[in-house]
Amino acid sequence: MSIRLLTALTSAVTLASALAVGLTAQPANAAVDTTRTPGLADYTVTLTSDSTGATWTGHESVTFTNTSPAALPEVYLRLWDNYHGTCPSNTPITVSNVTGGTASALTVGCTALKITLPAPLAQNATATVGFDLGIVVPAGADRFGRDGAYSMIGNALPVLAVRDGTGWHLSPYTDNGESFYSLISDFDVTLDHPSTLQVPATGTSSDTPGATGRTVTRAVAANVRDFAWAAGPFTKTTGVSPGGYRVNVYRTSAISSANAQTMLNTATAALDAHSQRFGAYPYGEADVVLDNNFWFGGMEYPGFVLDVVSSTALAHELAHQWFYGIVGDDEYTTPWLDEAFTDYATDLYFGKTGTNCWNSVSWQSTNERLTSSMAYWDAHSSRYSTVIYGYGKCALHDLRRLLGTTAMSTLLFNYAQSHWYGVSTVPDFKAAAQTAAGSTSLTSFWTTHRIDG
Repeated sequence: MSIRLLTALTSAVTLASALAVGLTAQPANAAVDTTRTPGLADYTVTLTSDSTGATWTGHESVTFTNTSPAALPEVYLRLWDNYHGTCPSNTPITVSNVTGGTASALTVGCTALKITLPAPLAQNATATVGFDLGIVVPAGADRFGRDGAYSMIGNALPVLAVRDGTGWHLSPYTDNGESFYSLISDFDVTLDHPSTLQVPATGTSSDTPGATGRTVTRAVAANVRDFAWAAGPFTKTTGVSPGGYRVNVYRTSAISSANAQTMLNTATAALDAHSQRFGAYPYGEADVVLDNNFWFGGMEYPGFVLDVVSSTALAHELAHQWFYGIVGDDEYTTPWLDEAFTDYATDLYFGKTGTNCWNSVSWQSTNERLTSSMAYWDAHSSRYSTVIYGYGKCALHDLRRLLGTTAMSTLLFNYAQSHWYGVSTVPDFKAAAQTAAGSTSLTSFWTTHRIDG
């Protein structure tokens, strides 16, 4: 998320020259991850909105597999947007009438719901949990918020938490960056809403007539980590990149058609450029929702981004489709793995080489690391953007200078391919970089750049 992107980066950047792209097909679905569970999740959601698109009610179910050798006695749902309410008296996300297990009380600031399964689930066994769902979008131009007639609905659908060898990952919500960590899943989401509202969403959408004055939008998304949508009287502008990717730009009434067209041009060019560098964008289309009232630069979701009018911010958010979206990571534990890589990709898109940028690095303390978690950055919030975005991408520029441009390009492409639809860690990237470096040890590089793990 480019929460402070506009203060860390210049927002007025001329579009890079069009790139001649030779797109490489992405790998097939990644092998089943036996380290992390539950996996192979399939979400089915049916929701109906009120007349404004700010309140939604309906049902959600998720079928999943225990991919781990250890039995799975329970699952956790993350109700992330309850952070925006008052726990436990007034929560924007309500789950009731749970089937397929027994629900406990909400924990982690009402953002985690434990559901105990009827019996521990053996490896490769499948189960389904269902529940009624209510969503009330609060006022405010936010990733989950209502700006006048426009509702942004990010992280509202409950999603399965991840369990690995260290246990369940139940990080708290952070507004400074992201806490989100989930495995690749499939979503089939049906949204019944007034016909006066546009409903951009993750995945590929199709509309059918509903009751009088209403439209039913069905959005289907395969191999994504989350699902987000918006609702409002947006104006839509559509285009297709030279590489064949459809981009839909939705703008609020305060944004001009000229700005929407500029952002459309950026989006199509950036998707092609990122595809060339990291592997072909796998989702066919992307929705860009523009609102200049956001207090942040932009926010990424699979196939769906929120943005102010800034070509720099948009190129950054679209790069997140690869780093966080396709190549997953635990965003709370290691934000460097997606934010720094995404900012580096943005520099590459705009032809920036980061010459001497590491020379401006000044650490605040011995505890400050590129690989510090959001727990550290929430306690030192003024340093988050400077270190994770700024120093983080400078470290990658330094690595490119050490390895050579061709070797670095090959490293990042192969790294993305080998973790396609999977999850990466800092040791994973360090191992890949060391392989690319051959006989040249990177030990001192990691130490100098404070990359631990």
